[in-house]
Amino acid sequence: MKKKKILLLSDDLRMASGVGTVSKEFVLGTINKYDWVQVGGAIKHPDVGKVFDMKDDIRKEFPDADNPYLMIYPTSGYGDPDLLRSLIVREKPDALMIYTDPRFWVWLYQMEHEIRSKIPIFYYNIWDDLPYPMWNEPYYESCDLIMNISKQTYNIVNNVRQNLPVNEWNNTYVPHGINQDVFKPLSRDDKGYQQFLKESKHPIDYYEFVVFYNARNIRRKLPGDVILAFSTFVDMIPEEKRDKCLLLMHTSPVDENGTDLLAVADALASDKKIQFSSGKLSPEQLNYLYNMADVTINLASNEGFGLGTAESIMAGTPMIVNVTGGMQDQCGFALDGKYLTAEDYTEIHTLHDRKKWENNPKLTHGSWAKPVWPSNRSLQGSVPTPYIFDDRPSFEDAAEKLYEWYQTPKEEREKAALEGREWMLRDDICLSAKRMCERFIEDMETAFERWTPKKQFKLYAA
Repeated sequence: MKKKKILLLSDDLRMASGVGTVSKEFVLGTINKYDWVQVGGAIKHPDVGKVFDMKDDIRKEFPDADNPYLMIYPTSGYGDPDLLRSLIVREKPDALMIYTDPRFWVWLYQMEHEIRSKIPIFYYNIWDDLPYPMWNEPYYESCDLIMNISKQTYNIVNNVRQNLPVNEWNNTYVPHGINQDVFKPLSRDDKGYQQFLKESKHPIDYYEFVVFYNARNIRRKLPGDVILAFSTFVDMIPEEKRDKCLLLMHTSPVDENGTDLLAVADALASDKKIQFSSGKLSPEQLNYLYNMADVTINLASNEGFGLGTAESIMAGTPMIVNVTGGMQDQCGFALDGKYLTAEDYTEIHTLHDRKKWENNPKLTHGSWAKPVWPSNRSLQGSVPTPYIFDDRPSFEDAAEKLYEWYQTPKEEREKAALEGREWMLRDDICLSAKRMCERFIEDMETAFERWTPKKQFKLYAA
């Protein structure tokens, strides 16, 4: 039977962004079910104007792939109406799928009547920020299927929709899935791991406690706060132990969209051990860094999912995270002993509220996580995003969590992290790449069965 073809608009799956990484996982994970065409976006794409047939590359990596089809059309940004129209004519897709912030495709929603008269629009939704973004309503209503990366995102869509009856709405929960065969605990005797340690500039054997940060150097990721949290934590331990603690930051040390982390470290933590890893790494090499670490930290505000901490858990490293967005899902929160589901968020909405949830005896979390609740919630805004909560935790609270992990015996940390990995691999939790791809297929096949072409309206002169 001929495979259906999906036209995907997202970050180029050959690139290292979070959206690109997840795009690669679900495209390759469903390559035997669907043919794929990607408009591969980037800020300033070096391959604009080129076309890449990835069939041979896929066969090298997956020799058993069944006649794989993946074409990539690189573009700076995410394309335009002319490019989209030409690809619909040339590639004849059965559906259009978009993945990242919907505001990048205002032009697409302005022509959705034209698209949906021929093919459905699927959206992999990353919007995870409160208050409810009512300005997204027309974007959501223009989609025939919305798959959401977090339980809170699922709740947001249910609350933002206004003009569609429930029986005409297809809203599902499909979190990012992590490749368990790539991100996994390693023995120190692993040859690849040993070679990486030998070639790296990080003398890990010297340190007794390694804190790992893996995220972009941008303001909302709060990399400077991570440095302050680490510095505050180190000051809490005996002086003779302080130089045995390392903060390893896999990020660009200087970024115009973030800050000068070298200057921050020099001015505010000059007596602390802080090292940077800024080169491009393969997923396997990134797994080595997770295995080097004793704990991974992410304090980001307005974080849609937090791919780095999910990878960390799958690799067998515990974490500290801000209770925001999809990182809530990674903590294994349970209410009265029952893991929270996407449907539960229809009632609770969010766990952001520190006063309501931080010390609530009914709320528990997995042993692999030490959550930090936002201590400051302020309303930010711009023209395209009129309002959004900036939900920042305090670096002092994060320092306390670092101290708790430091005080936890290494064997207990490792046991907790392995419990996290096993939890992620459960079918009902859906945080493995395999399960993500299964959910993609289930939801898209249901959407194909339900879909009927929409009537295209015409404009007439008065």
